Amino acid sequence: MTETRKGSGQTALVTGASAGIGVDLAECFASDGYDLVLAARTESALRHVADRLAAAYHVTATPIVADLQSVGGGTRLAEEIARRGLSVDVVVNNAGYGVAGAFDQSEAAAQLGMIDLNDRTLVELTHIYWPRMLKNGRGGVLNVASTAAFQPGPLMAVYYASKAFVLSFSEALWEEARGTGVHVSCLCPGPTVSKFRERAGTGKVRLSKAGTPMPSMPVARMGYDAWQENRRVIVTGTRNRVMASLVKFIPKATALRLVRNLQTPL
Repeated sequence: MTETRKGSGQTALVTGASAGIGVDLAECFASDGYDLVLAARTESALRHVADRLAAAYHVTATPIVADLQSVGGGTRLAEEIARRGLSVDVVVNNAGYGVAGAFDQSEAAAQLGMIDLNDRTLVELTHIYWPRMLKNGRGGVLNVASTAAFQPGPLMAVYYASKAFVLSFSEALWEEARGTGVHVSCLCPGPTVSKFRERAGTGKVRLSKAGTPMPSMPVARMGYDAWQENRRVIVTGTRNRVMASLVKFIPKATALRLVRNLQTPL
């Protein structure tokens, strides 16, 4: 008799699914039998991931090219998903980026784009699918934040603030969903091996020398397992968990100086 997998009959939408943690989160869901909708901007990479996961785990994996940083991008993605006759049970809000550097030396478009992608689109997609989740009493939301969420971040101010929003929003939804069967988790990785570091420029600051980045698959697996267990927040790595828990006991002025020092270019 064939054993039914956890995700059989359900579909997970994973954003930022063309590289790094997004690909590995998609694989975690696929390995448990969830069908996939994979969204990102790069069609060739998306199609490669979709084909590989579909073949490896015998699930349906649908790649959809989407610019989620543009205003209304989440709604347009949801409309395309519906047009294809697909439904979504789980939203994995992984798409996001950061920019290292002083605020006065940054481009406004890059700073505002972070808010649009890291926060606005995350809320937009969650809001679209949340009522269906509650009605069905299953599925849920896995939001990818960062250890940056636990304190302000001089020299990366908007990114840290955007992830603080994700953490706060996720914890509030977790409470709203209590007892409904809908799971909400916030994954907070520390430095991770991914293309994020290249785009953000964080490989050129002191923080990059403070420890060895974690591979993306263990980070994704911890996030996926935490979501299945409906854990409110998961911080990956013992060192990261200790640092995140200690922040609340450090005077704010001291914490700000520490973070600024870590974000200072080498």
